[in-house]
Amino acid sequence: MGPMGVRSRNDGLIPVMGVRLMDDEIERLRNREAELTAEVGRLREALVQAASEPVRAGRERDRVWDLSPVLKVIATTDGTITAVNPRWTRCLGWSALDSVGRNLVSFVAEDDLPGAREAFEVLAREGYVADHQISFGTRNGDHRRIAWTKVIEDGSIYAFGRDVTDQVRAEEALRQSQKLEVVGQLTGGVAHDFNNLLTVLRSSVDLLRRPNLAEERRRRYLDAISDTVDRAARLTSQLLSFARRQALKPEVFDARERVGSIAEMLDSVTGARVRVVVDLGEEPCHVHADASQFETAVVNITVNARDAMGGEGTLTLRVHDGGPLPPIRGHAGSKAPFVAVSLTDTGAGIAPDRLPHIFEPFFTTKGVGKGTGLGLSQVFGFAKQSGGDIDVESGPGRGTTFTLYLPHVVPNGTGAEARSSRRKAVPGGGGRRVLVVEDNVEIGRFATQILEDLGYQSDWVANADDALAKLTSSPDYDVVFSDVVMPGMNGVDLAREIRRRHPDLPVVLTSGYSHVLAEEGPHGFDLLHKPYSAGQLSAALRRATT
Repeated sequence: MGPMGVRSRNDGLIPVMGVRLMDDEIERLRNREAELTAEVGRLREALVQAASEPVRAGRERDRVWDLSPVLKVIATTDGTITAVNPRWTRCLGWSALDSVGRNLVSFVAEDDLPGAREAFEVLAREGYVADHQISFGTRNGDHRRIAWTKVIEDGSIYAFGRDVTDQVRAEEALRQSQKLEVVGQLTGGVAHDFNNLLTVLRSSVDLLRRPNLAEERRRRYLDAISDTVDRAARLTSQLLSFARRQALKPEVFDARERVGSIAEMLDSVTGARVRVVVDLGEEPCHVHADASQFETAVVNITVNARDAMGGEGTLTLRVHDGGPLPPIRGHAGSKAPFVAVSLTDTGAGIAPDRLPHIFEPFFTTKGVGKGTGLGLSQVFGFAKQSGGDIDVESGPGRGTTFTLYLPHVVPNGTGAEARSSRRKAVPGGGGRRVLVVEDNVEIGRFATQILEDLGYQSDWVANADDALAKLTSSPDYDVVFSDVVMPGMNGVDLAREIRRRHPDLPVVLTSGYSHVLAEEGPHGFDLLHKPYSAGQLSAALRRATT
């Protein structure tokens, strides 16, 4: 028998071992082919995924753009809008077609245009503006308050806005509610205090009408009427001071000297069991403020400290150049120099929950009849109206420190006191002619009667136009005494016109309250506050005519 084998195509024999080797090679090649096929599949899948990734990312960006609750705007650096998202349209009503090509500022409410232009200037200079609130006009004519954050990137402005309209309205409603609460406190407090004062006046007048009244009792009732009028005047003064509507008479004075001059009076205010320590420092501390209101503020804080200590303890007054004004109650400070007047007591301190309310009118922790709750509100109003502030540090069991800050000034030696000291007093009216300008009939008649009793010759007119006509026809008046609040031309404008037409004719103004005086001051004219006494009127006219 011949050798075992497999017949080939050419009838040749291939050994069996060779056949097995060929089978193994074929199997290997098939496996390799399968691996390559799988690798190609994986590569194909990766290529497809890579090709679809930008599309997917673009779709995600589109979803963020379309569904964002934030207004999004893209604009050129000059503010021309190139794209807006749907939230812009839902909030303001302006479609993309309405908006693209217009300047972003063209949608701003007219009142906010200066602020919008300023924000663009900051954006151009710094490349970033954060949380800047601007009112934007809507398509239906309304306005929405938008808080914008803007950045400049790659030559474009990217703006992101939050609609804060409802938040702003809620905050305004809260502020209005707080105002109404304060008005309610004011109304109740003023009604209570004035009714008490009117009771004294009414009773005293009724008693004065009794026949055969003893002279001693008559003087007592008259003194009661006079004291009650003074108390009523102080009450209205404190109210106006709290509201920052008190017509102040600012002058330059050294706070150290002023505190030193009233130190002895403070001893009598606090009582024998309170030790008053005064530290006035060495350097002058000049301020420009109403000296009378300054003293009243110091006395009010002193009275508050005395009551906090129960009439026994130590009160330390310190006056010094306090340097810059620190931030107080969330308000920014100032780098300008300020004078600090601090009063520290050793009382029980103020509870943290009461600290935010101590400057509110009629807020008091004292018993009934032991305080009006207006003392610290007067200090607060005076400080604010004088360009300063009042700070307080306290805690239960560690006493209280009030610090009054007033702007430090450099004296020029031409204050009101210097002018006043050069005037010479003239006893009585001496027959001088006074033109009284007063729209209230009762007060006009009463003023002319007082002037006649004081030795003046007086004429009375009811408005500024009649006063100017009277001065034209009779230019020999020595002084004009005019109310401030009148129909038509007010007293300040009248005084200015008199100064222009009659430069040598002095004018004395009088008012119980005037927003013109509160905001602008008396413009260099002498001012007599209502209610005034006959002696105060006489003194004011003497100062003006000498």
